[in-house]
Amino acid sequence: MRTLQTLLTQFQKRQCHNPQQHAQFDLAKRFRALDAKGEASYSRTATGHFTASCWLVDFSGERVLLTHHRKLGRWLQLGGHADGDTDLLRVALTEAKEESGLSDLTITPEIFDLDVHEIPARTGDPAHLHWDVRFVVRANGSLEFVTSAESIALAWISIADIARDQTSLYDDSVRRMAMKWLERRYLHQG
Repeated sequence: MRTLQTLLTQFQKRQCHNPQQHAQFDLAKRFRALDAKGEASYSRTATGHFTASCWLVDFSGERVLLTHHRKLGRWLQLGGHADGDTDLLRVALTEAKEESGLSDLTITPEIFDLDVHEIPARTGDPAHLHWDVRFVVRANGSLEFVTSAESIALAWISIADIARDQTSLYDDSVRRMAMKWLERRYLHQG
């Protein structure tokens, strides 16, 4: 198991070479501080806690599987709560399988993106922050997904279309990941 501190160190080394990603570099410092508070930061009982999600791409790398989230009513990446598990790679992969019904998945063992976002208060749950650690997961086999109870719908969506979108259909962080993914693919092709 790679600790979050190790993953954050690797992430910061990659981000420091890209001027467009300095905000992500600085955000990693805040993630380190939360992680230093110990296991409580991985539990739902904390006011702000870690979550793990995935940028689940098809084998071509041109489409991402997004969920129209039932509770939040927005198109987002798959993911969920750590529920006390400090292995966020495992959490992200488990959530990808549970929320998509896909089984032949591979996770890249490095952080792809970081995001802190507020979850609004709901009955029985106060407003709180999700400190989301995001990983790339690839679908290797069938792309036939099964929509879970957590979703209104799932869809394979063109990453290029998400990056170009100027409406409020996609969360800013989803567009950021789309642009980051396209930039990464472009750099690896050249």
